[in-house]
Amino acid sequence: MSFSDADLLPLSALQHYIYCPRQCALIHLEQQWTENRFTAEGRAQHDRVDRPEHETRDGIRYEYAVLLRSLKLGLIGKADVVEFHADKVYPVEHKRGRPKPTHCDWVQLCAQALCLEETLGVEIGEGAIFYGQPRRRQSVEFTPALRAETEQTAAALHELMASGRTPPAEYDEKKCSACSLLETCMPKTHRSVSAYLKEALREEAS
Repeated sequence: MSFSDADLLPLSALQHYIYCPRQCALIHLEQQWTENRFTAEGRAQHDRVDRPEHETRDGIRYEYAVLLRSLKLGLIGKADVVEFHADKVYPVEHKRGRPKPTHCDWVQLCAQALCLEETLGVEIGEGAIFYGQPRRRQSVEFTPALRAETEQTAAALHELMASGRTPPAEYDEKKCSACSLLETCMPKTHRSVSAYLKEALREEAS
C-alpha cells in the first residue's frame, strides 16, 4: 500500500498514540492542545535543534531539522538530527525528560529511520535518543520486532484518524497527571459508572 501526499499524518502522532489513543485523537482529530511545564520545556529543547542547518565535526556531517516522508507508512515530519558517518546514517531524537516505560520514543525514532531508508535507499541499523534530564544518549537498535511495532502503530494511527472518533477515556493516574490535556480530557468524569462506583466505595471504606 502507498499513501498519497494528502493522506500523510504527523510522524510525532505515533508517540501520542502509544502514550494514549485518546490524547492522540484530542490533539490530531479535535485540534486540542494545552501547554504545561513539561511540553514547554520539551519545545524549548527542540527549538535548539529545530533549524535546517548542518555542520561537520570529526568527519561526521550533522544535519538538523531534516524533513522526512514515507509514502509506505503514510507519515511526514522532521528528524531533530541526522548524523552522516562514513559507513552509516544515524538519526538522533531529542527529548526533555527521562526514558519512558513504553516504546513510544523508540517507535518515533524507528519511524524516522524508516522514512530515511525509503528516501535514501540505505539500511539503518540503529539510532539514539538524547534525554535532557540524564543528559545522555540511549542507543536504540531497529530490530525486526521494533520495525513491525512501528508499522503496526502507523496503521493503527491511520485507522483512528479515518474513523473520526475520539476513544473513551481510560484513567491512569501516572500518565494522566503528566498529560497537558488533563483538564480538557477529564478522564475521571468520562469513566464508566461501574469504575466510578468502585473508587467511591474504596474511598468511603478507607
